[in-house]
Amino acid sequence: MGLVVQKYGGSSVADAEGIKRVAKRIVDAKKNGHQVVVVVSAMGDTTDELIDLAGQVSPIPSGREFDMLLTAGERISMALLAMAIKNLGHEAQSFTGSQAGVITDSVHNKARIIDVTPGRIRTALDEGNIAIVAGFQGVSQDKKDITTLGRGGSDTTAVALAAALDAEVCEIYTDVDGVFTADPRVVRKAKKIEWISFEDMLELAASGSKVLL
Repeated sequence: MGLVVQKYGGSSVADAEGIKRVAKRIVDAKKNGHQVVVVVSAMGDTTDELIDLAGQVSPIPSGREFDMLLTAGERISMALLAMAIKNLGHEAQSFTGSQAGVITDSVHNKARIIDVTPGRIRTALDEGNIAIVAGFQGVSQDKKDITTLGRGGSDTTAVALAAALDAEVCEIYTDVDGVFTADPRVVRKAKKIEWISFEDMLELAASGSKVLL
């Protein structure tokens, strides 16, 4: 069996029970013979809560400190998930974006990945560990500052790591049922689209759709 990268969003790890369910799914993949790398988002609404808190203390927070604040959410998720996996009898190591080798440019709040050097991840896998990586974040190449990747950053992290590690598959888990004609939380009559082309998906993304499977 090959290397699998799994990504879990904030709703999947929103509370302790959710984290334990995710840990069991990860352990099942490990038991099936896979090497497993997991990318996690912040728990539930943690990022929104941190953004609100920043606004309460500073109307225009500096980009550097804002990124330092926001990346705390993913670090909480990764550490708790590693603990839950160890409680199931398997070894896991958690890594921040910088520890995982996610190198970015210096644009705070919407940095772009320019390289991935996952040496520590490979070492952890070679030692038989499950690697847990904080999504949405990296480190700038020049100043070595913590950076964030903007909306969808954890998905970006997962895909970038999968490519760098030559993974067999990159699995992105979400509680969304599929692509709809409109946001089903806003438009009650929105219908699930059974089939859609890549071109139409790209158009939806360009028009502001936030979640695409």
